[in-house]
Amino acid sequence: MDNFIEVLEIEDQEVKQEDKFRDFEDWDSLSILAVLAMINEEYNLVIPRKDFEKLNTIKDIINFIDNK
Repeated sequence: MDNFIEVLEIEDQEVKQEDKFRDFEDWDSLSILAVLAMINEEYNLVIPRKDFEKLNTIKDIINFIDNK
């Protein structure tokens, strides 16, 4: 989760796994690319865009990574 916070530059916010990441103030298309790139780099995992669109919370992303 620290990687997620770092890549989105939201260190000054309290972030919980249940948070809907698309609701973050600075969430935009570049954020999507940054998160996908971080997951690829850190976990050697590619999440197809269509699968990523189904994820809503940080916990959803964590579960997706854990299940791969």
